[in-house]
Amino acid sequence: MTDPTREREIVAVAHNMRSAYNVGALLRIADVFSLSTVYCTGYTPYPEQERDHRSPELVHKLQHKIHKSALGAEHLVRCLHHPGVPALLAELSSEGFTVAGLEIDDRAVTIADYTPPGKIALLLGEETAGIPAKLRGECDVLLEIPQFGTKGSLNVAVAAGIAFYSLRCS
Repeated sequence: MTDPTREREIVAVAHNMRSAYNVGALLRIADVFSLSTVYCTGYTPYPEQERDHRSPELVHKLQHKIHKSALGAEHLVRCLHHPGVPALLAELSSEGFTVAGLEIDDRAVTIADYTPPGKIALLLGEETAGIPAKLRGECDVLLEIPQFGTKGSLNVAVAAGIAFYSLRCS
């Protein structure tokens, strides 16, 4: 019998993440949960790309930081830079993906109560500000991870790991 959770296609959209170390951790987590692609949008650092327009010095610096936390996963997971997040979300929607934003929001559904579809794109926002309000409005659903302590937030890569586990195993 085929495991339907293994057939679910999950992609991540990392928008305006500041830390190359978080990108590396995200790629490592993406490998663990068999994501098909990680898209980096806005000013999110990203690994070297074909026809990369950035300076070789910048690429080398970012590669080093990403590798420190990715530990080679940057070579295993397809990671693409996309210049515009609204266009990417529209493209993913047209390909049949449900766009879900991971965010603390009054409209959010607790991720444990969410039954993911066969194709889901998880939008992750900037480490401190999260997903901009305009982009939240472009999501089909907002998901949140219940929190019981006093801090009220998680590191974006840690939150992504929890979300990918829930989406993969639901």
